Amino acid sequence: MGNSLVKSQLNDVKEFLNKSIATLENFLNETTLSQMNVENEEDRQYNKLIFSSLRKLNVYSEESLEACSIILQSEPFQKAAAEKILYKIYHQCIEEFFSPKNDAWYEDSRSAYTGRNSIKFYRSVSESIVQLVKSLEGDFQRVREELEYYETDYRTKMIQSK
Repeated sequence: MGNSLVKSQLNDVKEFLNKSIATLENFLNETTLSQMNVENEEDRQYNKLIFSSLRKLNVYSEESLEACSIILQSEPFQKAAAEKILYKIYHQCIEEFFSPKNDAWYEDSRSAYTGRNSIKFYRSVSESIVQLVKSLEGDFQRVREELEYYETDYRTKMIQSK
C-alpha cells in the first residue's frame, strides 16, 4: 500500500479512536455500579467485569490514539511503523471490543448477517450498557473490516522474514 493510503487510514482510525474514547469516557465518568440497580451478588460481579473490560478498552484506545498522533506528526511519514500500529490497533482495540479477554460479553457472528447488533451479554445488563455497546459497535465493525488487511499482511510479512 502507498504511503498516502496508509496515512489516510491512520487518520481515519485516529478519528475513530477519538470518538470511541469520548463515548467510553463519558459513560465511565458518569456511571457507577450503584446506578446499575443489580439484584444479587452474581449480577454485581458480572457488571464489575463489564466495567473492567470497558476501562481496558478505553486504555488500549488511548494508547493507540497517542501512537497514531506520534506517527502522523513524524517527518518523513514512517509507513512501516504506521502499518505496525494499525495491526496493533486491530488486535488490542478491535478484538478487545468484540471478544474481551475476560469474557465479559461475546460476539454472535450470525447477527452480523441479519443486520442486528452482534454483541451479546451472558447475563441481563442495564439498558445504559446495552445502549453504549450498540452506539460503539457500528464504528468498531467498520474499522475492523478496514484493518483486516493489516492483520493478514503483517502476519505474512512476519512469516516471510523468518
